[in-house]
Amino acid sequence: MALLQITEPGQRVDPHQRKVAAGIDLGTTNSLIASVRDGIAQTLPDSQGQHLLPSVVQFKEKSTLVGQSALDSAEEDPLNTILSVKRMMGRGIDDIERLGERLPYDFANTENGMVKINTVAGDKSPIEISSEILKELVGRAHRSFSGHLDGVVITVPAYFDDAQRQATRDAARLAGLTVLRLLNEPTAAAVAYGLDSGYEGLVAVYDLGGGTFDISILRLTRGVFEVVATGGNSALGGDDFDKCIAEWIITESGYKQDLSPRQLRSLILKARALKELLSDNDVADVDVSIDGLYFLGQLTRNHMNELVANLITDSMNACRRVLRDADETEISNVVMVGGSTRMHAVRQAVTDFFGVEPLVNIDPDQVIAIGAAEQANILVGNKPQDEMLLLDVLPLSLGIETMGGLAEKIIQRNTSIPISKSQEYTTYKDGQTAMLFHVVQGERELVSDCRSLASFELRGIPAMVAGAARIEVTFQVDADGLLSVSARELTTGINTSVMIKPSYGLSELEISDMLRASIDFAEDDVKVRSLAEARVEAMSLIDALELALGQDGDRLLQPDDLASLEEGISILRKVSRTNDINAINDEVRTLSVTSEKFAALRMDSAVRSAFSGLHIDQLQED
Repeated sequence: MALLQITEPGQRVDPHQRKVAAGIDLGTTNSLIASVRDGIAQTLPDSQGQHLLPSVVQFKEKSTLVGQSALDSAEEDPLNTILSVKRMMGRGIDDIERLGERLPYDFANTENGMVKINTVAGDKSPIEISSEILKELVGRAHRSFSGHLDGVVITVPAYFDDAQRQATRDAARLAGLTVLRLLNEPTAAAVAYGLDSGYEGLVAVYDLGGGTFDISILRLTRGVFEVVATGGNSALGGDDFDKCIAEWIITESGYKQDLSPRQLRSLILKARALKELLSDNDVADVDVSIDGLYFLGQLTRNHMNELVANLITDSMNACRRVLRDADETEISNVVMVGGSTRMHAVRQAVTDFFGVEPLVNIDPDQVIAIGAAEQANILVGNKPQDEMLLLDVLPLSLGIETMGGLAEKIIQRNTSIPISKSQEYTTYKDGQTAMLFHVVQGERELVSDCRSLASFELRGIPAMVAGAARIEVTFQVDADGLLSVSARELTTGINTSVMIKPSYGLSELEISDMLRASIDFAEDDVKVRSLAEARVEAMSLIDALELALGQDGDRLLQPDDLASLEEGISILRKVSRTNDINAINDEVRTLSVTSEKFAALRMDSAVRSAFSGLHIDQLQED
């Protein structure tokens, strides 16, 4: 009699039953969750039928409010009500201070410089705050799918660095979610439009949300979404438009005092309402009365456009840089993403720049969540036959420090991910048994001009002469853009590795500055690198000669020859401290020629020593 089989708790009996997955747009101003139902990706509403969830969290002593209820309390309780937390993800206190933003929060002191906000419920990090938003969104999915969810795809700005991506993953883990993948927001938009419209060619995705801006050039070919180039600014979005309007109100009112947290919060919300009103009207009345700050007047759409013109120009400059990186000019379609793209001035600027009427037939607030849901549906296994392939790219080059403080790039920027790439290195000195690996990110030639990501050591290298050891360093970037680095000594197999998890990230302004600097200082960087390489070669020759002279100089050389080499070393050491590359290279060549006789004598001595005491018959037998 055959035994009856019983499944494990929670395991489905029907292996063909569809799994449940969702796509989450964790936005700066608003967040959404979407899922594929009956073959169609749709955003999921709350119990009141609202699809947009304000990305706002209010902490109380014994409870937490998320969404509209928290936003309604923002003016009265600004210190405990957190808005636009996405702009603080993966950032440090120094990063926020450098941006010069007015934020109505009481920041707590932390040992490692990470951001934490003091609330009545304790000190809260951006990761904890974001997890509350994710929990609220997932609650919608649980209500729709009877409490079950197999996994989620969460979108992030294309320019989020390792720290910001890892912070997003940590928030999801804190919310109890299984993350199938972090998906770049522009790519999610391309998925939504590509699957719906079926077009091919080069597509520009202009994504201007509440707090971040992304511009990506994608090539769509038979289900393959390849990100050709990407750029943007995670400190540019609708929030900044609001601040421009708020600053105008302050100036017009003549108010000279420092704003209280309540005044600042109320003013920002008023400015946002004016901006939204002017999307459909040519003029809006302004009536502000907030704790002594008074202003009564009007704001026209044209005047608002003037106030935010520099911000729109910044986004257009980013578009110009990305087109140059992509080496493309023929854009067939432009996709508009993000609520801020509803502004007439933004749409007109995009149309004028690309010469193409942008696509807006999918709600710009929902398009990212819809694309993420489509991808989640595939990754969870509901469409295993689907041929759609997403190829995102790295925003900045990744590399390692070599002698002389040089940054050796291993993976170039705009390389498609996921990717794994290896490169071999060797030791600098005789008998070296350990190596320190310094991982850096950036486009400049010197480590000092790049961003440090991590350092780790490889020990146990067999003692060999300099240059004999073979160390393979492997950089691996996964589909989420997260980096891991490993090093392996090839003769013994000893290895070590590190997962790059910096405590906080790089601002997009800094990234843009790094890219511009790599262009502006390209010629100078080449000279600096050449000088550093010349100095490394000089010091390597000096070290090798000094070691050899210490071992065999007095035994093999006549006093005059020994003095000549020592004088050559002294001259090269002195010249290597200058910035004269030609002089350094000339002295290296001169000393190399001068030391040839000594090298030959050492070789002869080593051969005689090896064969000493052996009979001629033994040599012939060998």
